Amino acid sequence: MGQTRNSLSLLERHKAVMPAWLALYYKEPISLVSGEGRRVRDANDVEYLDFFAGILTNMIGYNVPEIVEEIRDQAGRILHTSTLYLIESQVELAEEIAALSGIPDARVFFTSSGSEANDAALMLATAYRRSNQVLAMRYSYHGRTMSTVPVTGHSTWSPSSLSPFMVNYIHGSYPYRSPFGHLSGAAYIDACVGDLKEILDVATAGDVACLIAEPITGVGGFGTPPDGLFGAFQKVLKEKGILFISDEVQTGWGRTGEHFWGYQAHGVTPDIITFAKGLGNGLAIGGVIARAEIMDCFKVNSLSTFGGNPLSTRGALATLRYLKKHDLQRNALERGRELRAGLEKIAAASKTIGEVRGKGLMQGLEFVEPGSKTPNSAVSLALLEETRARGLLIGRGGLFGNVNRIAPPLTITADEVREGLDIIEASIASIE
Repeated sequence: MGQTRNSLSLLERHKAVMPAWLALYYKEPISLVSGEGRRVRDANDVEYLDFFAGILTNMIGYNVPEIVEEIRDQAGRILHTSTLYLIESQVELAEEIAALSGIPDARVFFTSSGSEANDAALMLATAYRRSNQVLAMRYSYHGRTMSTVPVTGHSTWSPSSLSPFMVNYIHGSYPYRSPFGHLSGAAYIDACVGDLKEILDVATAGDVACLIAEPITGVGGFGTPPDGLFGAFQKVLKEKGILFISDEVQTGWGRTGEHFWGYQAHGVTPDIITFAKGLGNGLAIGGVIARAEIMDCFKVNSLSTFGGNPLSTRGALATLRYLKKHDLQRNALERGRELRAGLEKIAAASKTIGEVRGKGLMQGLEFVEPGSKTPNSAVSLALLEETRARGLLIGRGGLFGNVNRIAPPLTITADEVREGLDIIEASIASIE
């Protein structure tokens, strides 16, 4: 009968039934089974300080009593009803998010993930504008669905060339590798605006539906454009009636420290905002915010089976209220400054760190071959392994796999920032 299930390792069982493209971190993948605060434990009872938070999702950290109790109470009442029925926590959460969004007369639609949120936003924009032409940013990532893959400017995450859209990609999100990277500030923005205008003149026909953009790229390696870029873009877009979608799946809820939403650094008011990840603190929830005239443009029936369900919205309400009560945006700003200063100090002594970038508790290290900008994915991978061996979890990203992403929960303390920096510094010294 061959090996029984119990005689196989979890990794062997994973490989036997999960897709080959479902990547795992580490040469010896770990299974995280419990957490407290900013620390998690694996199945071998090894503890780690978590500086990646389930890909920026466990925003408040782990096992937070105020949130756990709300989820436990709801689980004992009812888990699911669907949007065919009134859901008090869904309406309450929508009211709070609409008020925070900055969008006038806002409406909110809940989904189960960021991919689904972006998918819904793209459907809204193309239906409202009656156009399938979409602008997106180079090095962007917006999800894994049939409509979000085509607007992802990141070939290593695009398994299919099939698309419901005509997509054109513009420069701006990644100054370090931009052809305009030798420029700075206003000059860089002017060059990118010129690129946008040329794309509209040369590569599009008639009406364009929207531009979708992350204020700071996520999977793309935390590329951070200069403040004001998207505001300058919107001036051009408004002349032609083109909508602006701000993908706040990773930058929302105060993570950048300076602002509650990433778009607020750019002097712009989006027509549509998408969100997910941190709002659920581990529960599956995402959503779309849009002006009423855009959100209500559908002239057919629609619903969401799982979006806005009582459990996820009750947990999200508890998360959002905890974040506001404890002023975690300010903590992201203060701890983010400490984290950035420490990373800059480490970079100054490193031969392979080409750039430190990001905002707040969303910082990236890009590794290059010494004396050049040639991507160095080997050091990035080695850092992932070495920090894990020393008790710290971080992430990776970037088109070339040469960027390490550092994004701890917004509840991180100053002592934990120093602890993480010490591990990163020792790890890089060991590798180099």
